[in-house]
Amino acid sequence: MKDYNYYIDIAKYIENKTKYRPKIAIVLGSALGSFTEEIKDVETVDYAEIPNFLDATVDSHEGKLIFGKLNGIDVLCMSGRFHYYEGYSFEELSLPARVLSVLGIEKLILTNAAGAINDKFKPGDIVAITDHLNMVGGSPMRGANLEELGPRFFDITDMYSKELLEKAKITARKIDIELKEGVYAFAVGPNFETPAEIRAFKVLGGDVVGMSTITEALTAAHVGIQVLCFSFISNMAAGITGDAITVEEVGETGIFAVEKLKLLLRKIVQII
Repeated sequence: MKDYNYYIDIAKYIENKTKYRPKIAIVLGSALGSFTEEIKDVETVDYAEIPNFLDATVDSHEGKLIFGKLNGIDVLCMSGRFHYYEGYSFEELSLPARVLSVLGIEKLILTNAAGAINDKFKPGDIVAITDHLNMVGGSPMRGANLEELGPRFFDITDMYSKELLEKAKITARKIDIELKEGVYAFAVGPNFETPAEIRAFKVLGGDVVGMSTITEALTAAHVGIQVLCFSFISNMAAGITGDAITVEEVGETGIFAVEKLKLLLRKIVQII
């Protein structure tokens, strides 16, 4: 059982490595690592050097905290995230958002690559997430509660902040980006889903499917951080087209979609 001081110690180590004290954090999903090039006056902290932090094991994830200015706004980027399929427990996956909370983060922008269940979506689309389906049932808040971080039982009706979503929609219209909306279905991976699973998710109301995000969103809700989440559609989900899904497809589509998402993120940080 980790106590509150465990997270304070991690946060203090990070604070001692940077002059920045941002209120906005961005978690970069697959194929979005190049977004860090948008950040100016950068200071970085490798995950590997942070005591008791998690290790990013996905090859395409850089594994760094990147502090700096995005369009003149102080931000913290997590270049690389952590997944259940890497071997972490749901409880371990609560660590990043808890540390962000102790660091003073008030708003968290999550990004991810996702497969489209909704056949009105297409690869390259940007989807603002309005809700999620936890198809596994596990929670990062399982176990003894830390009252210093949040209550034992907590409401998640507005976990994906309607206030931030409205600001994102206004921003997208101003810069002529079509921003779709949908429900994110979480599957553990690392295998892609079966066509039968995708049909079931669709019946339950899922629009996109992916292997990340919900542990960060749930923990953020517990600690009182507002969440805004964007999925970029990297592929059609299993069984939608009949084609096999490949990691290469995710990366190639990401290159196309990331420019739109970069522009949206640059603008949105100034508004929220």
